[in-house]
Amino acid sequence: MTGNGQALAAVRPSGRQLAWQAMEFYGFIHFGMNTMTDREWGEGHDDPAAFDPAGLDADQWITALKAAGMTGVILTCKHHDGFCLWPSDVTTYTVASSPWRDGRGDVVAEVAGAARRHGLRFGIYLSPWDRTEASYGAGAAYDDFYIAQLTELLTRYGPVFAVWLDGANGEGPNGRRQVYDWERYYAVARELQPDAVISVCGPDVRWCGNEAGDTRPDEWSVVPRALRDAERIADRSQRADDGAFARLVRSDDRDLGSRAALAGHEDDLVWYPAEVNTSIRPGWFHHPAEDASVRSADELFGVYLRAVGGNSCFLLNVPPARDGRLRDTDVAVLEQLGRRIEDFRARRVEATATVSSGAPGDVATAWPGRGRTPWRPDDALPSVRLAFAGPRPIEAVVVGEDITQGQRIEHVVVRGRRDGRWTTLARANAVGYQRILTFPPVEVDAVLVEVPEARDRPVVSCVAAIGASS
Repeated sequence: MTGNGQALAAVRPSGRQLAWQAMEFYGFIHFGMNTMTDREWGEGHDDPAAFDPAGLDADQWITALKAAGMTGVILTCKHHDGFCLWPSDVTTYTVASSPWRDGRGDVVAEVAGAARRHGLRFGIYLSPWDRTEASYGAGAAYDDFYIAQLTELLTRYGPVFAVWLDGANGEGPNGRRQVYDWERYYAVARELQPDAVISVCGPDVRWCGNEAGDTRPDEWSVVPRALRDAERIADRSQRADDGAFARLVRSDDRDLGSRAALAGHEDDLVWYPAEVNTSIRPGWFHHPAEDASVRSADELFGVYLRAVGGNSCFLLNVPPARDGRLRDTDVAVLEQLGRRIEDFRARRVEATATVSSGAPGDVATAWPGRGRTPWRPDDALPSVRLAFAGPRPIEAVVVGEDITQGQRIEHVVVRGRRDGRWTTLARANAVGYQRILTFPPVEVDAVLVEVPEARDRPVVSCVAAIGASS
């Protein structure tokens, strides 16, 4: 616990980042003109008459997301083709020019209202790239247009928890290209929705680096400020209507925040936590040809454990079909996923906590959720032991830090006791908000969680053992 480590531990999240991290799992809804034309990246200028989802049922969408255990929803209010799912005042290329709801509809309003009714938070996606708007590529004129649309979305639909910005700018070397005024966009979001995180091409939430649901072995929230450079993110974003990108996993940049990775950057660090995003289907928009390619609840639960259990949040896309409804297969998978998550949480094993120093607080009873009194050890090798009433088969241990005090743990070891002997079950480096360490089921009567390396005195919010499924 050197002075260098204390400086790293001194980097803390904002209030909006704390609230976002606690959401853990939320949904993406890709829906729009692309849904009607069976495209991923529309070219713009499609006839608004093509948009007529006669059965659109936002309550069905939100009910399905909630059944999966999600806490919020982000809607693609405008994708790269430029078609707006709300009646924007600055373009006619909107739902107001379509036959849907006789030109009086507003998808954004319907989804925001459904989210409120069902207790989910609402977020917006507004593509900076617009393939229909004539001012795109004209510099400040397009920025004015984009700001006008951003203002509409952030003032008409109630509280917004996220403004999700991607870096798509795919016209190519011979096409129109806009240099986005990111700082201006951020300033408007901060003014109009100060509690909203600005994600991906933004300063609050970092893209995990792929759209396959892959996660790093250790995810750090304290990283060099340079990772917030929006143009760098844009350079690595999808640049073509290519379904292969959704399953592309890069092997570079696997370590963003270990002490070795931060060497030389100690004076310019930020709290920039990761979001893991992927789709329930191969594409982001619904395509009838993919109706038999919906990912299983087992696969998605694995992504959930690695993402939510890897100091990240999980953003899962679920696209409605052309008629405006989610397909039955997607709904069924979401329900199964929700049951898997509920079952996992319900299998927390009751235990008596003994700590190496200090008072245990409510560290052994806080999960799921967060307790009010974290554990603050003061010895050289902090450890907490969970003793069970008798031998129990377990398959995971959850460890969480109180991230209001930064990210401090640099190595954690989990051991299990059987017949008086301790065996190592799992180990990891980064913990952060939450780390779920899984292993083959093993019968033990106690679990020992040790923290042999830390940047500063650990502040542990929870330790929980999860019983094996029957």
